Amino acid sequence: MTVEETLPFADWLRLREAADAAARAEDLVDVLRPRLTGDGPTLIHDLGSGTGSMSRWLAARLPGPQHWVLHDRDADLLSRAADAMAGVTAADGAPVTVSTRHGDLTRLTAEDLADGALITASALLDMLTAEEVERVVDACAAAGRPTLFAISVTGQVRLTPADPLDPVIEAAFNDHQRRTVDGRRLLGPDAADATAAAFARRGVAVRQRPSPWRLGPEQADLAAEWFRGWLGAACAQRPELADRVGPYARRRLADAAAGRLGVLVEHRDLLAHG
Repeated sequence: MTVEETLPFADWLRLREAADAAARAEDLVDVLRPRLTGDGPTLIHDLGSGTGSMSRWLAARLPGPQHWVLHDRDADLLSRAADAMAGVTAADGAPVTVSTRHGDLTRLTAEDLADGALITASALLDMLTAEEVERVVDACAAAGRPTLFAISVTGQVRLTPADPLDPVIEAAFNDHQRRTVDGRRLLGPDAADATAAAFARRGVAVRQRPSPWRLGPEQADLAAEWFRGWLGAACAQRPELADRVGPYARRRLADAAAGRLGVLVEHRDLLAHG
């Protein structure tokens, strides 16, 4: 596999699931629990559910019967997520059920979300534009439900051992995250701040916590795959880098394979609530 060749998206989501689970801010879940008491199953909307890693992680940390509504524009991912929820139970063993909604989550309204007790998403915000963040936040805030957005990249990366090319690749990657795709200018590492500010403008309090990936020898496969994607995106943004990164890539991938590469990828979790 070359630097530019990366896993299919569903396989990438599966590979990163354990790292996401270890990174998410558990203390924000502690804040949520007392806000979700009520009669009947707790209904939770998961936006951009992917293969369902957020729903599987959070369902097992919340008590009582739950019903998860998974939203995604990718029908195949929705099917995978629903299948993977089979057998998942709540923290106290209560049943967890699931349904799916296929469509553009950035077009959801407060009415679409108002039947839920909680709204969640993971690794979503950086793929949205400023306008889309405003629409999503407007729907969540108007629905009046707690909203937990986990694992939003901040653009900060630290590799050990350090290399002079690291900050160059980091800057090019962050520019790639902010690129314009089909007329949509993505927020990338600016998304968490933009989301917090959008909630604040609507009078909704936001708690923020760091949720970094810390990859070592036990996550060598993920570190290598992350590095391929990170470097490939940087070179796509700045093609002139391709002539400089050959030896760098070989060293980094050899270090990853040998368990010598440490990777810290900063993320942030946000909990918005009234």
